[in-house]
Amino acid sequence: MLTKIIVSALLVLILVSLFSALALLFRKESHSKRLVQALTVRVSLSIGLFALLLAGFYFGLIPQQGLR
Repeated sequence: MLTKIIVSALLVLILVSLFSALALLFRKESHSKRLVQALTVRVSLSIGLFALLLAGFYFGLIPQQGLR
């Protein structure tokens, strides 16, 4: 149950970071540093989620059938 909550929370954070970068992209002022930081956060969260899922499969926290 805790694994589902952590995975869901990370997915929500990834989406929030992605849409904040999109909003920064469409603004008229040049905020390239903030845009790069938002995209860096998104990529870092995605890599962290992938590593967490791999570790969960390896240690048996997530069964072969997936999260139910």
